[in-house]
Amino acid sequence: MAKFFGTNGIRGVFPEDFNLEFIHDMTLSIGTYFEKGPILIGYDGRESSPLICKIITSALNSIGIDCKIAGLLPTPCLEYAVKSLGYSGGIMITASHNPPQYNGIKPAGKDGVEISREDELVIEDIYLKKSWLSSTEKWGTTEEETRSIETYLNGIKSHIDSKLIESNHFKVVLDLGNGAQAVTAPDFCKLVNCETILVNETIDGTFPGRGSEPTPQNLSVLSKTVIENQANFGIAFDGDGDRSIFCDNLGNILTGDRSALILIQHILNKNPNSLVVTCLNSGKNTEVLTEKYNSQVIRTKVGSVEVSRKMLLTNALIGFEENGGFMFGKHNQVRDGCMSLALMLDLLAISNDSLSDEISKLPPSFTTKDKIKCSSQDAKKIILSLNEEFPQSDTSDGIKITIDSKNWVMIRPSGTEPIIRIYAESESQEQLEALMIKFLQKVNSIISR
Repeated sequence: MAKFFGTNGIRGVFPEDFNLEFIHDMTLSIGTYFEKGPILIGYDGRESSPLICKIITSALNSIGIDCKIAGLLPTPCLEYAVKSLGYSGGIMITASHNPPQYNGIKPAGKDGVEISREDELVIEDIYLKKSWLSSTEKWGTTEEETRSIETYLNGIKSHIDSKLIESNHFKVVLDLGNGAQAVTAPDFCKLVNCETILVNETIDGTFPGRGSEPTPQNLSVLSKTVIENQANFGIAFDGDGDRSIFCDNLGNILTGDRSALILIQHILNKNPNSLVVTCLNSGKNTEVLTEKYNSQVIRTKVGSVEVSRKMLLTNALIGFEENGGFMFGKHNQVRDGCMSLALMLDLLAISNDSLSDEISKLPPSFTTKDKIKCSSQDAKKIILSLNEEFPQSDTSDGIKITIDSKNWVMIRPSGTEPIIRIYAESESQEQLEALMIKFLQKVNSIISR
């Protein structure tokens, strides 16, 4: 089991458990794993990010590794630049959707994808043994990389019918969440002749607008703005811009599952007989939909690393998580909020219907999720107790309890925060609510024992 890497990279409260000495030594370990440069460094808008960047570049230079600073940009932009500009690897400084006091580091391989779970353990072993590369005769250098954003936006544009999108003159509301997509998503919309209305557009690492994680509960301003401006749709990004939550033209906030299904349908219309990779906690309609296109679904543990690496291994075209992380393999096998925006524009450009009309054609889906604060010890106790009550459950990642073919609950500890997440799917809204109430009560009862 990884000691420092969580679901997505290494995160902690800065400068407490995620302090300068730890960052320095972990960077030496990552540099030793990469063996050589150049390494591309990027960061999100958190207040501590520029300082951490200095520590990372200095540590890499001290063991003879060259690096270039891409500056403030979204995680998928850094990852795409690593792959397309020929870097040996990349390090993104971000804590994604975590609260402002957190920060973190996320290494990407030369293929532009987060490193595998196995390679995370390699880095941790180097860190614990302090078996770093020794100083060389020549120090590494640090320079600026100015091509990342342009390369990223052009890459996205190459996968869509940009001329058709331009001719539609779409109106889109972008809730940038005070995060890193503020430097890319508005510029992409300009490239394809979209009128944009911006919400929470100022980059601010304290995330004063609505917090760093887009959820149905905090996107009321996005919904209202879409309705008031009669926009074609709205989209909200998380802090580092790799996840996106959509709002249809009627102001309805879509779950990550619903928006993923509409994008999957659009892509498989053009590319039948393809593979789709998703996690255990996404809805069962994925299989229902893909069967129509003679396509298959592969399920993984929760986490974008799991999905991304499985996509690479199987040459899958599509990957997604229920939290709004969508991956288009022709671009890069990583979550990408701006690529998701582009795909939605591409879909609507060829459709005669609005987004709400397109969504209404999907098979009905009733999914939800919640979270409860709890310690790692309580999380273990919850899973053990539930497994005793439901011994036929899948315990490969937390516990997934299948009631019947249309009803299930999954409970797993977060890999990034001291919480446990509860996911559920049912055949109706009423049964879904009853199912969630039942298992929330069970979990709280176990914690209080």
